[in-house]
Amino acid sequence: MAKRLEKIIERKIKYDSEIVEHNCMLLKAKNQNAVLFHKILESFTMSANQTKLTIPRDSYTIAYYWSDRPYNLYIWRDHKGDYLGSYFNIVKNTYITDKVVSFEDLIIDIIVLPNGDFFILDENELPEPLDQFEKGFVQQTLNSLTDSLDILITQLILETENAYKHEDLIPLLNI
Repeated sequence: MAKRLEKIIERKIKYDSEIVEHNCMLLKAKNQNAVLFHKILESFTMSANQTKLTIPRDSYTIAYYWSDRPYNLYIWRDHKGDYLGSYFNIVKNTYITDKVVSFEDLIIDIIVLPNGDFFILDENELPEPLDQFEKGFVQQTLNSLTDSLDILITQLILETENAYKHEDLIPLLNI
């Protein structure tokens, strides 16, 4: 990573129209795809059933966005570079420029643990049954993602480890 990385904003438009923005660094942008780096400033925990995943402070996210896919993906590593888990957002209207990556969040998410177990999150937050929500689009995307999850997550974790080596990202953790 010899070149200087550019700052970029991740803009999530929640289903209730609230906007959440994060300052990130652009790792790669090509053909309406982007990969961003984000340092975790505050620890947070996600729960599914009886399982909890905590992402500690000073960990980081390598986030993938595609304008032609109905999801984005966050891959989390701790400050030593160890894989902590992954998180898919089901989204629409992903828009990528040199200053911002924007998407509309469609509530449903999938969390993937290091052992490959996964959980569907936030179904209780839907304004209508999943099969009717967004005219079935979210259910269809969810089915497609869970059917290909093993292959997709394995491929992207491997790509992340090869393309974005932890030792190259350490300077970004100290910013």
